[in-house]
Amino acid sequence: MAAQIGAPAAAIRAHEELYAYWSSLKAGAGLPIRRRLDPGGIKRLLPTVSLTEVIAGETLDFRFRLAGTGLYSVYGREITGRRLSEVYNSAAGDYWRAELGRVVNEARPGVGIHNLGWRGAAHLSIVWIRLPLSRGGADVDMILGYDAVVGMSAMASGIRAATAA
Repeated sequence: MAAQIGAPAAAIRAHEELYAYWSSLKAGAGLPIRRRLDPGGIKRLLPTVSLTEVIAGETLDFRFRLAGTGLYSVYGREITGRRLSEVYNSAAGDYWRAELGRVVNEARPGVGIHNLGWRGAAHLSIVWIRLPLSRGGADVDMILGYDAVVGMSAMASGIRAATAA
């Protein structure tokens, strides 16, 4: 998978970078305003950045408005324009609906790790961050995301046996 990185520490640094950028978009005490989002400010992260639209209704739903090119290898297809139910099986869809719903309802960032077993790649996981955005600074109507794919070997202790030269 092209989006794979070497270690969880690199994912954490990318999350910190995106979080700092997101924080810089705030106007006072409200949520960051989505129109202030400038892709040039996060250019290095763009391959695995996503923007997820919040679809309010009787129940919350979500649609991917933008998915970086690096996410194609994670999902095996283009996900831009698709709803959660069109991208994930029911268990993974339920997971993301709950996590994104929490970001919307609490109007706070969310972070976590999600295993890619649903894609037949149980040895890989996504280390993710989701950051709420708003048109007017109050209600969450878009979510900025970043996913870093890490392998099980990258999540191990980092101690490897020495090899003979």
